[in-house]
Amino acid sequence: MFLFRSASVANDRMYRVRVLRDDGVEDELTRRCYGTYDEAYDELERFYADLCCSDDRVEYSITMAEPGISSS
Repeated sequence: MFLFRSASVANDRMYRVRVLRDDGVEDELTRRCYGTYDEAYDELERFYADLCCSDDRVEYSITMAEPGISSS
C-alpha cells in the first residue's frame, strides 16, 4: 500500500520556525531556526523555567521563517 503526500505537506517541510523577541533584539534563541513549532516552544519553555521573576521576563513570539533560511 502506498500513501501519497499532499503538496501542502511537502511545502510545509520547506519552512523553518523562528523565535523572535518582541523588543526586536537578537539573542541565542532568535539566531537559531527550529524544525517545528513544538521544538521552538520546548526551547522557550526551558528558557522561561530558569527565570524566577516575571519582571525580568523577555517576551518572545514563534513565527514561520522565510523560505531558504538555514538552520543554525
